[in-house]
Formats: sequence, C-alpha cells, structure tokens
Amino acid sequence: MIGAEALLRTLRAMGVERIFASPGSDWAPLWEALARPYEPHEVPEYVSSRHEETAVCMASGYMQSTGKLPAVVLHTTVGALHATMALRQALHQRLPMVVLAGESITFGEPPGPAAGRQWLRVLTDMGGPARLAETSVKWSFGLNSSLILPHTIQRACQLAMAAPRGPVFVSVPTEFLMEEMSAAAPAAAALPAPPAANEAASAELARALCAASHPVILTEELGRNLRAVDRLVELAEALGAPVLDGWHADYVNFPRGHPLYAGPATEPLPPLLAEADFVLLVEAVAGWHPPSALRNTKVGALGEDPLHSHLPFWGFRADHVLTGDPEASLARLVEQVKRSLKPGSRDAAVKRWGERNQKQRAELQAKARAAGEGRSITAAWAAHQINQVLPPDAIVVNETISHRGDIARLIDRLPAGGLYEASYGGLGMGLGTALGVKYAHPDRPVVMLIGDGSLYYNPVLAAFGACQELALPMLVVMFDNAGYFSQKGDVVREFPQGWAVRTNKFAGTSIQPRPDYPALARAFGGYGEQVEAPREVRGALERGLQALSKGQLALINLVLDPVN
Repeated sequence: MIGAEALLRTLRAMGVERIFASPGSDWAPLWEALARPYEPHEVPEYVSSRHEETAVCMASGYMQSTGKLPAVVLHTTVGALHATMALRQALHQRLPMVVLAGESITFGEPPGPAAGRQWLRVLTDMGGPARLAETSVKWSFGLNSSLILPHTIQRACQLAMAAPRGPVFVSVPTEFLMEEMSAAAPAAAALPAPPAANEAASAELARALCAASHPVILTEELGRNLRAVDRLVELAEALGAPVLDGWHADYVNFPRGHPLYAGPATEPLPPLLAEADFVLLVEAVAGWHPPSALRNTKVGALGEDPLHSHLPFWGFRADHVLTGDPEASLARLVEQVKRSLKPGSRDAAVKRWGERNQKQRAELQAKARAAGEGRSITAAWAAHQINQVLPPDAIVVNETISHRGDIARLIDRLPAGGLYEASYGGLGMGLGTALGVKYAHPDRPVVMLIGDGSLYYNPVLAAFGACQELALPMLVVMFDNAGYFSQKGDVVREFPQGWAVRTNKFAGTSIQPRPDYPALARAFGGYGEQVEAPREVRGALERGLQALSKGQLALINLVLDPVN
C-alpha cells in the first residue's frame, strides 16, 4: 500500500465520507490511488471543484448541513493561500474539516521522484504550506516522516472535532504519498465526544434565569444543531422569555413564526435588551454594540466556546459562563428551570410577547407590500416576494450585506436548517457554500441570495462550472444596486456633513456599467433573467424555480435603485 492509499483509508476509518478538492499538480499519487477499484464506502468519495475557495466553502456548507466531518485537498503553497480566507471563516464559525495540501521535499533530486521543475522555481516558500495556513486554522503541521502519515491524519480528524471545533491543516509531501508503507495503519480511533457543561454552574444559571422578571435570550449560531433549537424553544417557553436573533445570525436559530420570536437585533442596542434584567447569550458572538453599552444587566453566556477564545477582544461582561455542548447544556437547563417554576406561571408572559411580536411582524409585512407599489424594486419587496414563493423544503444561503436586515425580517417561513449565512467579514464564500449545501441535500431546492458586490468576490466561473459538472443546480437571486452601499453608508455615518455628502461624490462605490449578469448562467447551460419592475419579481422567481426543478442553474437579477 502506498502512502496515498493509506491516507484515503485512514480518512474513511475516521468517518470522513467526502473529500472536496481543487486541481493541483502535487496530488498524482492520490489520483492514482483513487483510480483503483474499491468496495463501496471503502474510501471517501472525491468531489472536484475548480477553485480552492470553492472547495473549502463546499466543505463548509456540507459540514454545516450534515454535521459530518469533511476533508479538503488543495494545491500546494499557492492553493493554500487561495483558501485561507475561507479557512479563516471556518475557524470563526467553528466548522471542523481536515485540510490537506501537497508539497515537495526533494525537488526532483535523485534518488527521489522526478518532480517537475515548477517545484523549485515557482511553488516553494519558507515553511511550506503549513506555515502559510497556520493563522487561519486551529492546528497546522507539515508532515515530516512517512512513518507517521496515517497517525497524523487520524490525529487531525480528532483535533478538528475537539471543542472548540474548527479546520486543521496537514501538508503532505508528494514523496510520502508515493512510498510503500512499511507499517500497518493504526486501528481506527474515536472522535472526541462533545464536552458536558458543569452541573453546578448550570444550576446557578437556572436560578438566575428564574429569578429574573424580564429575561431575554439572544442567539446567533445555535441553529446548526436542529435538536438544540428544539431545546431553546422549551427554555424560552418555560421562562416566558422573548428570543432575539443577533445582528449577524448565521442560521434559523428559533422558529420565526413562534410567539416568542422577537426578530433580528438590527439596532446596535435593541430596546428589548435595554428593558431586560437578564440576557442569556446562546451561541452568540456579539449581541449588541458596543459591548459596554449594556452596563447593569446580568448576562449569561452558553456555548461550545462562550468566551470566543479565537477573538483578540470580546468585551461582553458575563456573570454566568456555561461551556459545553449547547444541546446538552440547554436540555439540562430546561430541566432545572422547570423544576423551579410552577407550571403555567409564565403563560401570561408568553401571551404578551406573542401579541407584541405578531403586531411587529404584521407591520413589517404591510410595509413590504406597500413597497411593491413603487416604481423600482426594493430589498424589502424582493424579500417579501421570495418569502411567498419559496417551496416548503427550500434552503436559503445568504451573502447579501446591506440587504441582510430586510431578508432576516421578512423571510420568516424557513424552518431550522433552512438558512445558512455565507459571509463572515469577507465576501466570496456564497456560491461555494450553496454548492456544499446542495451536495448534502440534492433533493431540496437551494436558493442563493447575493449582492452584486458580493458576486465579484466569488469565483463565479468555477462555481457555476461545478454546478454544471456535478449536477448541483441552484437558484441565484441577485440584489443588484450597481454599487457598494455599505461602503457609502460608512462615509455618510462618519461624515454626515462632509464633502462626499455635499458633493454626492463617493469614491469606489459604483459597479457600472451593469454587465449582462444572466448571461453567466446561460453560459453554463442555465436560465437567466433580469427584472426591473416590482410587478415582475414574482413571475421571474417562479420561472427560476421552474428551471431549478428541471436541473438547471438559474440566475435572476433584480435591478434595484443604484447606490450612486
């Protein structure tokens, strides 16, 4: 058995079912190993994309929507650098994956393999790929002996799944992949079990929640675990506590039609938090802004890594910290709260919040409908129409920025597991994430919401090519305001009476002239349409979904008023 086959078998033994990859000249031994016949499920399935960022994002989308550990294969140093922004996002989102890049350690000198001249001339950097990737992953290692190849892959899988979870990186020399293994691979090892929260700390938090007269729950990242969402519903109902989504909620963290759902926290300090006497942060990174704005309110933080050890500054004062698997932590907390409160004692609070939240939702929907009477398409009208036409089993992936608030407020029919946020500080992750979600759920329609500014950061040709090659159709709905509204908004906020506002001259915010965006979908056998009138939005979306049902990629470009 050569090293490449040992790598494949070790990954599969550790539960890895899929390898997401981009092409590169350093993996010939792996492709040779994949070419030999195997029994079903003997080695992972190899999924080829056309860009390193696409490969990592596909792994992210797949992991988020299945919970299964993926592997990623990248081209050497240059490929690792291409992938680092997507790896940084996976690190912050705590998405485990085993990322592998090749390298050469003999550079074609005999008696080593006859590596091409490109290795010494254009592909080599000090420290190799492992050094280049180390700041974007939780653990990075350059494999230094073929003897420990399978052991290292095994350990990488364990470390990726150990709390706080995240991507790990191993640089594997091509020479080791070509060697015959001199020792048998180690027996399969266990992946780490999720950590359990301290029972005494949980009981103390339960007492504080029960003693609060106006508790509020805020969450941002809980919805990756669907069972944890169910536990949060139980806790909120037991306490009679409203639940807010954070400004940057990554999932459906709480049923959006539930009486206790108070919507997204779009303001820096939502009034609901200012009124609270206890705020429970459940898998939340930044519940309000700035952190010092909420001074005298008791705060609890619950999650896998509730103090966010990967951040240089957090700033949220926490009176109670409960570290552990959120599903198990919430389940125990529900039991403790229910033992302390009389049945039905919070029913009046649930009813009161339900009436308030229903009124708020009705007002938002009325404003969105009114927007449809205007001369141009608005983000609110587009979100309202998307909400109306989405199939019940649809999954939405979002990579809009300035339109995120309308989407979060008005697309309220998605169940838990029906939304994935693709941006985390940087843009360019959306199409790859949507591909990974679609790969995990091939029978469900996947709808990608994206701004025109975001589209330019995505490897569009690579992603659309993967859609076509892998038969992973999606509906891309583009919010096209011909510019970078968030960039303009920053200038207006910081300099409201400044030169840019007075002269209406905003540097670098325009994306004009508009190209024929729908032609991009047609170039890959898909359906494309541009829409400029509000009354035409619904029909266009329905035609896009119809194309999707036929197995086609579809792109619907919604033309909004331009930024400038």
